[in-house]
Amino acid sequence: MQDDTFHDAVIDRDPATGLSSDPATGHPRPPRREFKARGSFVSRCEGCNLPVLNCLCPYRVTAESEAKVWLLTHPLEHYKPTNTGRLIVDLLSDTEVFTWYRTVPDERLLALLVDERYAPFVIFPDDQPDYADRVVDMEAVTAAKEGNRTPVFIILDGTWRQARRIFRKSPYLDRLPVLPLATPRLTRYRLRKPASAEHLCTAEVAIELLRQAGDGEAAELLDDYFDAFNDSYAASRRHEKIEAPTAAMRRLLARREGEREA
Repeated sequence: MQDDTFHDAVIDRDPATGLSSDPATGHPRPPRREFKARGSFVSRCEGCNLPVLNCLCPYRVTAESEAKVWLLTHPLEHYKPTNTGRLIVDLLSDTEVFTWYRTVPDERLLALLVDERYAPFVIFPDDQPDYADRVVDMEAVTAAKEGNRTPVFIILDGTWRQARRIFRKSPYLDRLPVLPLATPRLTRYRLRKPASAEHLCTAEVAIELLRQAGDGEAAELLDDYFDAFNDSYAASRRHEKIEAPTAAMRRLLARREGEREA
């Protein structure tokens, strides 16, 4: 959830929405600069978006979880190959991804938020007093399951500054319980520099939430997939080919073999 380096290229439309005017007012939008992540000219695999030198596709597996993940993603995150939200989508096929747009919220997200089948929780720190009455813990997730509702973790996918803006500028989130992630885990993410080792990337947040919610197998598989991504991308940045699979990669390969046999 940290910033990437980008290069400037002026374009006429918002790269996230394709809109040349503001949907809420109809006023023309000013020209936006196209986001290009560092390494955007590297030859990448169309399947995993990693450099082909260390493609991640051989390690992609699937899993199921009782709790669900919905990503509310800042538009620029879609253009960052270092974004880890896509790892959650790869592993848990029922993960929902919604692009955050301040003036026009996603209508499908709004509909799902009032669907009684789901118990959504906004994942955010409990560091401000003005929403202290909304803060809950994992017991609320357990209670949702006991009430035959599907717990949903809404993860704000962006830099910490972007996530705070999404939290503060999205009125439809105001009525939802806030679930802070309590974990001793320190980040293992090496592709962006965090402000603190306690600041986990999006995939790491999902891993810890799934683990605490009782979806242990999905959490472990996502953890291995994250490690494979982390190692593959870091090696590619050094222009090195990973010749021997790591321990996490070997576990994922064994899982894929089991999926094929099943």
